Amino acid sequence: MPNAVIYARVSSREQEREGYSIPAQRKLLNQYAYVRGFRVQQEFIDVESAKNPGRKEFGAMLRLLASDPRCRAVLVEKTDRLYRNRTDSIAFEELIEKRNVEIHLVKEGRVIAKDSRSQDKFMHDIHVAVAKHYSENLREEVKKGMREKAEQGIYPGHAPFGYKNNTATRGIEIDPQRAPVLKRIFEIYASGQHSLTTLREAVLRETGVRISRAYLEMMLKNRFYIGRFIWQGIEYKGTHEPLVSLGLFQRAQDTFAGRNKPKYRKHNFAFAGLLTCAHDGCTVTTELQKGKYVYYRCSHGRGKCPLPYIREQDVSDRLGELLKQIYVPETIARTVVDSLHADLSRSETKRQEQRAALKQRLATLRTRMDHLYEDKVDGKITEGFWTRKQAEYSEQERSIETALSSLNRPITSEHLLTVERTFELAQKAHSLYLMRNHAERGQLLKTVLLNCATDGVSLWPTYRRPFDLIFRRAKNEEWSGRMDLNHRPPGPEPAWTRPNPLN
Repeated sequence: MPNAVIYARVSSREQEREGYSIPAQRKLLNQYAYVRGFRVQQEFIDVESAKNPGRKEFGAMLRLLASDPRCRAVLVEKTDRLYRNRTDSIAFEELIEKRNVEIHLVKEGRVIAKDSRSQDKFMHDIHVAVAKHYSENLREEVKKGMREKAEQGIYPGHAPFGYKNNTATRGIEIDPQRAPVLKRIFEIYASGQHSLTTLREAVLRETGVRISRAYLEMMLKNRFYIGRFIWQGIEYKGTHEPLVSLGLFQRAQDTFAGRNKPKYRKHNFAFAGLLTCAHDGCTVTTELQKGKYVYYRCSHGRGKCPLPYIREQDVSDRLGELLKQIYVPETIARTVVDSLHADLSRSETKRQEQRAALKQRLATLRTRMDHLYEDKVDGKITEGFWTRKQAEYSEQERSIETALSSLNRPITSEHLLTVERTFELAQKAHSLYLMRNHAERGQLLKTVLLNCATDGVSLWPTYRRPFDLIFRRAKNEEWSGRMDLNHRPPGPEPAWTRPNPLN
């Protein structure tokens, strides 16, 4: 009895209910083998699409046919069960020509062999082309349907964490169990106190949900949670309810950008990160000796450096002198704050006017988007024009929504309170500094200074805004009564007020 192999395939489990079940194919092919006198050497079963090459069992069957001279027949239900692409078809053509393999297409009642009639080979080629066309046409129709769904604001894919797919409405709705977890993930990370690793631990500890670091990052960057989604390179506004506010989402992105990421140190040295070496520009690092003495020295990032070791107490005393340089007379501070109070009402009115104008622009833009969609449905515009204008309008819509979000918060006296505290700190910084320990002094200095270059003796500070402006005015003695309140002795200008030698 000649040897043969059986090949059966379905694209998905759903085809089991459509008459393409694997048991049905195997039964048909085994009956055919019995009637035709074949001995079934092996069966190969695939449960995957045939539109692309690379099926596991199909490849194993090709290797067997190429290596075993006893097996020369393949029994298959019909052409599209065997292949739907030209690559696999050509692979079989080589086996037919070089190894005398036969393909028995049972339902089609045709045998394709080396000596088959040209008409049978021609019809087989047509069946292959039809099967290939079916797969490609099906893919195009699926893509078209998904794009149409996206244009209506419905995400055509699987719902992300915090949402669930509604099989009845074909839409996406909030998952009541996972949505609170998602919100909490954004709140924890936006605080700026966690890395992705510690965030994972905090989420597990608070909610009992275990999520990988990679998936956490993907979730925190997913615009789906603010009501937007990207499909085939185009961003759409979704009809689903946002789980995260635009402000919270942006704070999470700022944390990713490194603006709020905490610095993790084994020891919290008071003035770490404030000093740079004036000789080579390297960071001034800290060193703990004998378990209790703290010294500051150059990190030697560019080789040997003449900067000497500096005791922490000396660093503290010298940095404290810098705070004298940002003094603001009380009369000047009060004048500035009173002026800001006078502008408060005018600024709030302007904010409301800008907000109303943006709302009007947003309504006009959305009307245009609706008309554009109607023109696309009616065939008045091309698909390419629709895609380009949709992307353009979506970008404008996102920009306006971002601007509106920034104007949602009314201008209140909280802004003035911040200004008053700034001037109060400028007035009392040095006296407050003298009453603090080293750790508290470091925190106070980091509020005022960005960094400070030192050669071991002199200091060249770079102040934070707005203290840099206050320092320049104080240095140039432009404050009213500045000379009377300075109390500095006559003599040369202090070293820390000279131009930065690194500039």
